[in-house]
Amino acid sequence: MTEQKNTDQNKTEQKNDAIGFDTLGLPENLLSAITSIGFDAATDIQAKTIPLLLSGKDVLGEAQTGTGKTAAFGLPALAKIDTSVRKPQLMVLAPTRELAMQVAEAIESFGKNMKGLRVATLYGGQSYGPQFQQLERGAQVVVGTPGRLMDHLRRKSLKLGDLRVCVLDEADEMLNMGFLEDIQWILDHLPKTTQMCLFSATMPVAIRKIANRFLKDPEHVKIAAVKKAKANITQYAWKVGGITKMTALERIAEIVDYDAMIIFVRTRNDTVDVAEKLERAGYPALALNGDMNQAQRERSIEQMKSGKSSILVATDVVARGLDIPRISLVINYDLPGDNEAYVHRIGRTGRAGREGMSIAFVRPREMYSIRHYERLTSGTVNMYELPNIQELGKKRIERARNEIASIVEAKDLASMRTIIETMAEESELSMVDLAAALLYQKQLKQPLEPKEDPKPRRDTRERNSNGRDRNDRGRDSRRDSRTDSRADNRGGRNSQRGSRDDRPRQAKVNRNDVDWQTYRLEVGKEHGARPGDIVGAIANEISLDSSYIGAINLHEKHSFVQLPKGIPADLFKQLKGVRVRRQPLAISTSDEQIVRESAPRRRSERPQRSN
Repeated sequence: MTEQKNTDQNKTEQKNDAIGFDTLGLPENLLSAITSIGFDAATDIQAKTIPLLLSGKDVLGEAQTGTGKTAAFGLPALAKIDTSVRKPQLMVLAPTRELAMQVAEAIESFGKNMKGLRVATLYGGQSYGPQFQQLERGAQVVVGTPGRLMDHLRRKSLKLGDLRVCVLDEADEMLNMGFLEDIQWILDHLPKTTQMCLFSATMPVAIRKIANRFLKDPEHVKIAAVKKAKANITQYAWKVGGITKMTALERIAEIVDYDAMIIFVRTRNDTVDVAEKLERAGYPALALNGDMNQAQRERSIEQMKSGKSSILVATDVVARGLDIPRISLVINYDLPGDNEAYVHRIGRTGRAGREGMSIAFVRPREMYSIRHYERLTSGTVNMYELPNIQELGKKRIERARNEIASIVEAKDLASMRTIIETMAEESELSMVDLAAALLYQKQLKQPLEPKEDPKPRRDTRERNSNGRDRNDRGRDSRRDSRTDSRADNRGGRNSQRGSRDDRPRQAKVNRNDVDWQTYRLEVGKEHGARPGDIVGAIANEISLDSSYIGAINLHEKHSFVQLPKGIPADLFKQLKGVRVRRQPLAISTSDEQIVRESAPRRRSERPQRSN
């Protein structure tokens, strides 16, 4: 490959002056779609990349998360798709299933006016059946994680003979997660005519080697990172457990003082689902998603700005550029697909010099994300203690007292007093008994003395997981049914105060749903190591739930262990120095095939809980 070129316009780091999408050469059906979801002017990366990709050039993009990369590659790639050909024509590789889902949703939003467009999302942790169906129905767009894409290529369920464009998104993150060989293997299966686009926040040597090998005379588009002033935002994380996320959200909506709140969820379906449940619980909420037209979107935003509504449930795609100064609380109901998206989410609050607050709902297996958030925000993420049932009752009683006092002060109650006095005289009941009966009647829908639900309910999106939504092609609801039901109903050690019998029983993780990677550890039998030692060391070091530690095979001088694919680079480095029986683990990836033993671990081999 010849030396990568830097065009004159790419050398500049100045911000474009409101370049419209209609000047970039995109077809009308794409322009009308992005206008309807609120895209007005192109970002730097979009303005520079879209014309290059439309002209057929390979592109090496260097830009941070949150700069609009999905539209930068998604729009020109969609412009090249022939929907009458029901074979994969665009493939996007993403490091995580969450990011793959977000990219797929964004592409569906961009292509909503393309009749016959189908998008397949392929990632580990989901059964193959739904993915086979998506491919068999003729998906022209395939978005997936490297491991699952390899599986489909080996099974020949994914065929790339008609592929026109291939995109590597967050290439450096995939490299950090150990996907280098997987990426190279996949790219070796592409037709020689496939147009390539590689995006990365940084350009380490390994990324440049991939570019040199697989990209043809690429244009190098580099967007300088913009350093923003640190916002005045207090960050919290609530460790999911004991009660459902929806119950936790209702408590926060009732107890926490906020002016306006935005709740970030993963999919379009979730925006509607969560908003409807909040509405039923007595907290009017608006959904904001890619299925809404521009007028609906503007109406919802205006209601938030004016104070007519105070709760907005949205996805990352439609919340792009959202500026509502009165938002004082951000809830990450679902964590974002990439860490930097977290920064942009919480940045919806703490604006115009105001104080803001964010609360992330973090499952036990996601606890490692907190360290990344602290590093990216140069701040501290404190653990959030959810209001308990007693605090909830006190708040409701206080609110009822204030409501009654305001009625006494503002209304003429002479006729009501006469009625009550007559009732008391005729029934021989005291005034206190009558007041208590009326208060009891008032609080039936929302008890003033609430009781803890001994058996937490699943969220609607879990109960309806067998259903199928034509817009999201059923994949999101199935995935949510597995991940949320595993995590939301797995009570943590400190998830509820009280005796062990009062805590909900832990749900078992279906290990077949985990996308495993084998790792080699330089510790074995001759060092005195046992499986329980390895489980305890790994689980405690990176806050990984032991349910997500798979098969362990012990040898004399080394061992093999299964862990979920995609361990972040800093945690992987941290594990290298962990010691078991005074021996460093020196963990490394391995191609060794290991099988979980059918017999359960002996009690002596199970990890001991730390006090």
